[in-house]
Amino acid sequence: MSNATHDVIIVGGGPAGLTAGIYTSREGLDTLLLEKWLCGGLAAETTSVENYPGFPEGVHGKNLMEKFKQQAQKFGTQIVEYSEVAKVEPLEKKVKIKTDNREYDARCLIIASGNMPKKLNVPGEEEFYGKGVSYCATCDGPLYKGKDVAVIGCGDSGLQEGESLLAHVRRATFIEFLPYMNAAKILQERLQSSEKTDFLLNHMLTSINGEDLVSSVTVKSRQTNEEKKLEVSGVFIYVGFLPNSKFLEGVVKLDTSGYIITNENMETSVSGIYAAGDVRSKKVRQIDVACGEGTIAAISARDYIKELV
Repeated sequence: MSNATHDVIIVGGGPAGLTAGIYTSREGLDTLLLEKWLCGGLAAETTSVENYPGFPEGVHGKNLMEKFKQQAQKFGTQIVEYSEVAKVEPLEKKVKIKTDNREYDARCLIIASGNMPKKLNVPGEEEFYGKGVSYCATCDGPLYKGKDVAVIGCGDSGLQEGESLLAHVRRATFIEFLPYMNAAKILQERLQSSEKTDFLLNHMLTSINGEDLVSSVTVKSRQTNEEKKLEVSGVFIYVGFLPNSKFLEGVVKLDTSGYIITNENMETSVSGIYAAGDVRSKKVRQIDVACGEGTIAAISARDYIKELV
């Protein structure tokens, strides 16, 4: 199918992608945003965002991302949801983007495809996905009202999502591989002060058990090698993330974990292709950081297009 060439195509409708769309559209650039699911990204799955400036009482991630989307559309960003990019092909002075059912051309490309939760690959994890195993407490927490659950991982994601679970569950046991928690101090203090939480640090999950649904987990102490079984109805896993960059292998330079390497202008190793947000190789992954990078990528793309004309 032959297509008109867009000025900018953005892959990913999270904070970075939507911010980039706001900026490029306001500059009068023909902007198309492709999102493989619904706009919002992982930010939309966070119950309460407390560290995004301008919301002193916090804001639900879904509501915040809906405002991002509305603002991008207001300035003219065309958004196509449920459109997953399968291949990117850099050509002379343009980039060809192939999805599952269409091809698009753009003068430049901004990759803001984010990342996804990493799996532990322990026995029972795949078998009980959707039957007690979840990676989103915001989505599935209400299903466990009055029940006991396990939360795997005591980083920011684990404690943030675990906190939202406390509004529904009877008790939450947090299991952390390291001998300490590495979440923000304020999160640690809030969760540890709750009467509904238990913590097993320096422990590892070895299996998720049940018949039709999850009924227990088996954990092992890394210090003593002692194993014990905890009766739970749900298991929420937060052990890190993997970048959504598979479609870019062999196209742009990636680091050893698959994150896209850029310079401070969000330029990748290929002229006309930029990256921003959680898919980018960096240290800090936060909503406001993603917004800043989306802004820089958009301005860099604008300047690049000016040079093409």
